[in-house]
Amino acid sequence: MSKTDSLDAPPPEGLMLPVPGVDYGLLDGLLGYALRRAQNALYLDFYRATAAWDVSPQRFAALVLIARNPGLRQGLLGQAMGLHRSGALRLTDWLTAQGWAERRDAPGDARAWGLYLTPAGRRRLAKVEAAVAEHDRALLAALGDQGAALKAGLERLAWVATARSTDPHNKPRRQKP
Repeated sequence: MSKTDSLDAPPPEGLMLPVPGVDYGLLDGLLGYALRRAQNALYLDFYRATAAWDVSPQRFAALVLIARNPGLRQGLLGQAMGLHRSGALRLTDWLTAQGWAERRDAPGDARAWGLYLTPAGRRRLAKVEAAVAEHDRALLAALGDQGAALKAGLERLAWVATARSTDPHNKPRRQKP
């Protein structure tokens, strides 16, 4: 695995479904563990749906954000994706090495540059977007009436968890050994 590949989580090796005979204790009741199981299954399904294009969920998100925001600065891309500066740099380097994105000088600021999709990047994104949209429609259809409510609930959960983690009154407490 090259240095630039390490920014993406590797594809999951297998489903994280409950194993008969294994006592999961508290884990079975935790929201976070249920989300982790679901995320693992979604990653596997995403990789199946996009196998022909070597595009991970993170790479796909970056392509979409750059396409929708021509001239997006690398730092802002990292912020939008929840990446540290070094992760955004590695992701940008990977996208430019593939010929899917390019850096261009920012008008009026010789020290800055923005990201733009190349024609090859736009073609790649169009193909992957169609596959990902179909993938998402199939998942939502399988959930029936609960699909839209689940998506809204997950968005709300992200806001609640973020608010809790950024509240100065919710400092993590270390337990003494």
